[in-house]
Amino acid sequence: MHALIDGKGLAAQMRSEIKQRIDEYKLKYGREIGLAVVMAGNNAASQVYVRNKIKACGEVGIKSQNYCYPEDIPQSELAKHIKALADDDNVDGILVQLPLPPHINADEMLRLIPAQKDVDGFSAENVGKLCTGKESIVACTPNGVMEMLRHYNIEISGKHAVVVGRSNIVGKPMAMLLLNANATVTVCHSRTKNLRGECLNADILVAAIGKAKFITADMVKQGAVVIDVGMNRDENGKLCGDVDFENVRDKCSYITPVPGGVGPMTITMLMHNTLQAAVLRRKL
Repeated sequence: MHALIDGKGLAAQMRSEIKQRIDEYKLKYGREIGLAVVMAGNNAASQVYVRNKIKACGEVGIKSQNYCYPEDIPQSELAKHIKALADDDNVDGILVQLPLPPHINADEMLRLIPAQKDVDGFSAENVGKLCTGKESIVACTPNGVMEMLRHYNIEISGKHAVVVGRSNIVGKPMAMLLLNANATVTVCHSRTKNLRGECLNADILVAAIGKAKFITADMVKQGAVVIDVGMNRDENGKLCGDVDFENVRDKCSYITPVPGGVGPMTITMLMHNTLQAAVLRRKL
Protein backbone atom coordinates (compact mmCIF):
# COMPACT_ATOMS: atom_id res chain seq x y z
CA MET A 1 0.00 0.00 0.00
CA HIS A 2 1.52 3.29 -1.04
CA ALA A 3 0.88 6.86 0.04
CA LEU A 4 1.37 9.66 -2.46
CA ILE A 5 3.64 12.51 -1.40
CA ASP A 6 1.74 15.59 -2.53
CA GLY A 7 4.42 18.09 -3.47
CA LYS A 8 1.91 20.49 -4.98
CA GLY A 9 -0.12 20.70 -1.77
CA LEU A 10 2.94 21.06 0.45
CA ALA A 11 4.39 23.74 -1.86
CA ALA A 12 1.15 25.77 -1.62
CA GLN A 13 1.18 25.50 2.18
CA MET A 14 4.85 26.53 2.36
CA ARG A 15 4.32 29.48 0.02
CA SER A 16 1.65 30.94 2.27
CA GLU A 17 4.04 30.58 5.26
CA ILE A 18 6.89 32.17 3.25
CA LYS A 19 4.58 35.06 2.25
CA GLN A 20 3.76 35.69 5.89
CA ARG A 21 7.45 35.73 6.84
CA ILE A 22 8.23 38.10 3.93
CA ASP A 23 5.46 40.46 5.09
CA GLU A 24 7.02 40.42 8.59
CA TYR A 25 10.47 41.08 7.08
CA LYS A 26 9.15 44.10 5.13
CA LEU A 27 7.57 45.53 8.29
CA LYS A 28 10.73 44.99 10.33
CA TYR A 29 13.27 46.35 7.83
CA GLY A 30 11.08 48.69 5.75
CA ARG A 31 12.37 47.25 2.48
CA GLU A 32 11.43 44.72 -0.16
CA ILE A 33 13.25 41.46 -0.89
CA GLY A 34 14.71 41.46 -4.41
CA LEU A 35 15.53 38.48 -6.64
CA ALA A 36 17.40 39.06 -9.91
CA VAL A 37 17.01 36.37 -12.59
CA VAL A 38 19.60 36.47 -15.38
CA MET A 39 19.03 34.63 -18.64
CA ALA A 40 20.89 34.63 -21.97
CA GLY A 41 19.56 33.11 -25.19
CA ASN A 42 16.20 31.61 -26.10
CA ASN A 43 16.14 28.18 -24.44
CA ALA A 44 12.42 27.25 -24.40
CA ALA A 45 12.57 25.21 -21.17
CA SER A 46 14.46 28.03 -19.44
CA GLN A 47 11.81 30.54 -20.50
CA VAL A 48 9.10 28.36 -18.90
CA TYR A 49 11.13 27.99 -15.67
CA VAL A 50 11.79 31.73 -15.50
CA ARG A 51 8.09 32.53 -16.05
CA ASN A 52 7.18 30.15 -13.21
CA LYS A 53 9.80 31.71 -10.95
CA ILE A 54 8.50 35.24 -11.63
CA LYS A 55 4.92 34.06 -10.95
CA ALA A 56 6.00 32.48 -7.64
CA CYS A 57 7.79 35.70 -6.63
CA GLY A 58 4.55 37.61 -7.23
CA GLU A 59 2.64 35.14 -5.04
CA VAL A 60 4.91 35.48 -2.00
CA GLY A 61 5.78 39.18 -2.31
CA ILE A 62 9.34 39.04 -3.61
CA LYS A 63 10.29 41.80 -6.05
CA SER A 64 11.59 39.95 -9.08
CA GLN A 65 13.86 41.61 -11.64
CA ASN A 66 14.22 39.72 -14.87
CA TYR A 67 17.23 40.32 -17.14
CA CYS A 68 17.05 38.62 -20.56
CA TYR A 69 20.10 39.00 -22.78
CA PRO A 70 20.54 37.97 -26.43
CA GLU A 71 22.17 34.64 -27.36
CA ASP A 72 25.29 36.40 -28.69
CA ILE A 73 26.02 38.59 -25.64
CA PRO A 74 29.82 38.63 -25.06
CA GLN A 75 30.94 36.90 -21.87
CA SER A 76 32.63 40.07 -20.61
CA GLU A 77 29.38 42.03 -20.91
CA LEU A 78 27.31 39.38 -19.11
CA ALA A 79 29.97 39.31 -16.38
CA LYS A 80 29.68 43.08 -16.00
CA HIS A 81 25.89 42.82 -15.49
CA ILE A 82 26.24 40.03 -12.89
CA LYS A 83 28.92 42.02 -11.00
CA ALA A 84 26.60 45.05 -10.92
CA LEU A 85 23.84 42.90 -9.37
CA ALA A 86 26.35 41.50 -6.87
CA ASP A 87 27.09 45.07 -5.73
CA ASP A 88 23.44 46.23 -5.72
CA ASP A 89 22.09 46.45 -2.16
CA ASN A 90 18.49 46.09 -3.39
CA VAL A 91 19.25 42.63 -4.76
CA ASP A 92 19.16 39.87 -2.13
CA GLY A 93 19.40 36.89 -4.46
CA ILE A 94 20.89 36.31 -7.92
CA LEU A 95 19.96 33.38 -10.09
CA VAL A 96 21.70 32.71 -13.42
CA GLN A 97 19.40 30.47 -15.44
CA LEU A 98 21.27 27.55 -17.00
CA PRO A 99 22.12 26.53 -19.66
CA LEU A 100 23.94 29.62 -20.91
CA PRO A 101 24.96 29.95 -24.58
CA PRO A 102 27.93 27.68 -25.48
CA HIS A 103 30.47 30.51 -25.81
CA ILE A 104 29.93 31.56 -22.18
CA ASN A 105 31.74 29.78 -19.34
CA ALA A 106 28.90 29.07 -16.88
CA ASP A 107 31.27 28.28 -13.97
CA GLU A 108 32.96 31.66 -14.32
CA MET A 109 29.58 33.43 -14.33
CA LEU A 110 28.39 31.54 -11.23
CA ARG A 111 31.63 32.42 -9.41
CA LEU A 112 30.72 36.10 -9.73
CA ILE A 113 27.67 35.60 -7.46
CA PRO A 114 28.55 36.25 -3.78
CA ALA A 115 27.78 33.22 -1.57
CA GLN A 116 25.23 35.22 0.44
CA LYS A 117 23.27 36.01 -2.77
CA ASP A 118 23.65 32.52 -4.25
CA VAL A 119 20.00 31.40 -3.96
CA ASP A 120 20.66 28.30 -6.09
CA GLY A 121 23.16 27.05 -3.50
CA PHE A 122 25.72 26.21 -6.20
CA SER A 123 28.72 28.26 -5.01
CA ALA A 124 31.81 26.48 -3.68
CA GLU A 125 31.35 28.29 -0.36
CA ASN A 126 27.75 27.14 0.12
CA VAL A 127 28.56 23.59 -1.02
CA GLY A 128 31.51 23.54 1.38
CA LYS A 129 29.30 24.68 4.27
CA LEU A 130 26.76 21.95 3.41
CA CYS A 131 29.53 19.33 3.44
CA THR A 132 30.79 20.50 6.83
CA GLY A 133 27.31 20.75 8.36
CA LYS A 134 27.27 24.56 8.71
CA GLU A 135 24.27 26.79 7.95
CA SER A 136 24.19 27.53 4.25
CA ILE A 137 21.91 28.15 1.30
CA VAL A 138 21.16 24.69 -0.12
CA ALA A 139 20.31 23.71 -3.72
CA CYS A 140 16.54 24.02 -4.18
CA THR A 141 15.57 20.54 -5.40
CA PRO A 142 17.34 18.42 -2.74
CA ASN A 143 16.29 20.92 -0.08
CA GLY A 144 12.70 20.49 -1.27
CA VAL A 145 13.02 16.69 -1.02
CA MET A 146 14.15 17.03 2.61
CA GLU A 147 11.12 19.22 3.38
CA MET A 148 8.85 16.53 1.91
CA LEU A 149 10.44 13.79 4.02
CA ARG A 150 10.11 15.95 7.15
CA HIS A 151 6.50 16.92 6.40
CA TYR A 152 5.44 13.27 6.03
CA ASN A 153 7.38 12.28 9.18
CA ILE A 154 9.49 9.82 7.21
CA GLU A 155 12.31 8.53 9.40
CA ILE A 156 15.73 9.27 7.88
CA SER A 157 18.10 8.61 10.77
CA GLY A 158 19.63 5.14 10.58
CA LYS A 159 17.94 4.35 7.25
CA HIS A 160 19.78 3.28 4.12
CA ALA A 161 19.32 5.95 1.43
CA VAL A 162 20.35 5.32 -2.17
CA VAL A 163 20.72 8.29 -4.54
CA VAL A 164 20.83 7.41 -8.24
CA GLY A 165 22.64 10.28 -9.98
CA ARG A 166 25.65 12.39 -8.94
CA SER A 167 25.05 15.82 -10.47
CA ASN A 168 26.21 18.92 -8.60
CA ILE A 169 22.64 20.27 -8.77
CA VAL A 170 20.78 17.29 -7.26
CA GLY A 171 22.67 14.04 -6.62
CA LYS A 172 25.65 15.26 -4.59
CA PRO A 173 23.83 17.80 -2.37
CA MET A 174 21.00 15.28 -1.89
CA ALA A 175 23.46 12.67 -0.62
CA MET A 176 25.05 15.22 1.72
CA LEU A 177 21.69 16.35 3.17
CA LEU A 178 20.69 12.74 3.83
CA LEU A 179 24.07 12.06 5.41
CA ASN A 180 23.68 15.15 7.62
CA ALA A 181 20.28 13.72 8.67
CA ASN A 182 22.08 10.52 9.82
CA ALA A 183 21.14 8.23 6.94
CA THR A 184 23.66 5.72 5.59
CA VAL A 185 24.06 6.89 2.02
CA THR A 186 25.04 5.14 -1.21
CA VAL A 187 25.46 7.20 -4.39
CA CYS A 188 24.97 5.30 -7.66
CA HIS A 189 25.75 6.45 -11.21
CA SER A 190 26.42 5.22 -14.75
CA ARG A 191 29.54 3.28 -13.65
CA THR A 192 27.89 1.53 -10.69
CA LYS A 193 28.13 -2.25 -10.87
CA ASN A 194 24.91 -4.10 -9.97
CA LEU A 195 22.75 -0.98 -9.82
CA ARG A 196 19.65 -3.10 -9.27
CA GLY A 197 21.20 -4.74 -6.20
CA GLU A 198 22.19 -1.36 -4.74
CA CYS A 199 18.68 0.04 -5.28
CA LEU A 200 17.09 -3.02 -3.65
CA ASN A 201 18.96 -2.15 -0.43
CA ALA A 202 17.31 1.28 -0.24
CA ASP A 203 14.87 2.25 2.50
CA ILE A 204 14.80 5.64 0.76
CA LEU A 205 15.46 5.67 -2.99
CA VAL A 206 16.04 8.99 -4.76
CA ALA A 207 16.04 8.83 -8.57
CA ALA A 208 17.81 11.80 -10.19
CA ILE A 209 19.26 10.35 -13.36
CA GLY A 210 17.23 11.97 -16.18
CA LYS A 211 16.09 8.76 -17.90
CA ALA A 212 12.37 8.12 -18.37
CA LYS A 213 10.98 5.23 -16.26
CA PHE A 214 14.51 3.95 -15.58
CA ILE A 215 13.74 2.67 -12.07
CA THR A 216 11.56 -0.42 -12.49
CA ALA A 217 9.60 -2.49 -9.96
CA ASP A 218 12.32 -5.16 -9.71
CA MET A 219 14.75 -2.47 -8.42
CA VAL A 220 12.58 -1.38 -5.49
CA LYS A 221 12.39 -3.02 -2.08
CA GLN A 222 8.93 -3.67 -0.62
CA GLY A 223 7.97 -0.75 1.62
CA ALA A 224 10.66 1.65 0.34
CA VAL A 225 10.17 5.42 0.10
CA VAL A 226 10.69 6.44 -3.53
CA ILE A 227 11.47 10.06 -4.47
CA ASP A 228 11.38 10.77 -8.20
CA VAL A 229 13.32 13.89 -9.18
CA GLY A 230 13.18 13.14 -12.94
CA MET A 231 11.30 15.26 -15.46
CA ASN A 232 11.15 13.49 -18.82
CA ARG A 233 8.81 12.72 -21.70
CA ASP A 234 7.77 9.13 -22.37
CA GLU A 235 7.30 7.48 -25.77
CA ASN A 236 3.89 9.21 -26.11
CA GLY A 237 5.29 12.63 -25.25
CA LYS A 238 3.65 12.51 -21.80
CA LEU A 239 5.44 13.97 -18.78
CA CYS A 240 7.00 11.27 -16.62
CA GLY A 241 9.75 10.77 -14.07
CA ASP A 242 12.79 8.52 -13.72
CA VAL A 243 10.59 5.91 -11.99
CA ASP A 244 8.13 3.57 -13.71
CA PHE A 245 5.40 4.95 -11.46
CA GLU A 246 2.49 2.66 -12.37
CA ASN A 247 4.48 -0.52 -11.76
CA VAL A 248 6.50 0.71 -8.78
CA ARG A 249 3.80 2.45 -6.73
CA ASP A 250 2.34 -0.67 -5.10
CA LYS A 251 5.72 -1.71 -3.67
CA CYS A 252 6.29 1.61 -1.89
CA SER A 253 5.29 2.98 1.47
CA TYR A 254 5.55 6.49 -0.05
CA ILE A 255 6.15 7.72 -3.60
CA THR A 256 6.25 11.12 -5.34
CA PRO A 257 4.25 11.49 -8.56
CA VAL A 258 5.45 13.29 -11.71
CA PRO A 259 4.11 15.89 -12.22
CA GLY A 260 2.97 17.21 -8.82
CA GLY A 261 5.77 15.80 -6.67
CA VAL A 262 9.27 17.28 -6.42
CA GLY A 263 8.74 19.89 -9.20
CA PRO A 264 6.51 22.37 -7.31
CA MET A 265 8.82 22.14 -4.29
CA THR A 266 11.88 23.28 -6.28
CA ILE A 267 10.50 26.75 -7.04
CA THR A 268 9.04 27.03 -3.53
CA MET A 269 12.50 26.37 -2.08
CA LEU A 270 13.88 29.12 -4.33
CA MET A 271 11.45 31.50 -2.61
CA HIS A 272 12.57 30.10 0.77
CA ASN A 273 16.26 30.55 -0.18
CA THR A 274 15.69 34.15 -1.32
CA LEU A 275 14.06 34.98 2.01
CA GLN A 276 16.90 33.18 3.83
CA ALA A 277 19.49 35.17 1.83
CA ALA A 278 17.78 38.47 2.72
CA VAL A 279 17.67 37.55 6.42
CA LEU A 280 21.32 36.37 6.47
CA ARG A 281 22.44 39.61 4.78
CA ARG A 282 20.69 41.70 7.47
CA LYS A 283 22.60 39.74 10.14
CA LEU A 284 26.04 40.41 8.61
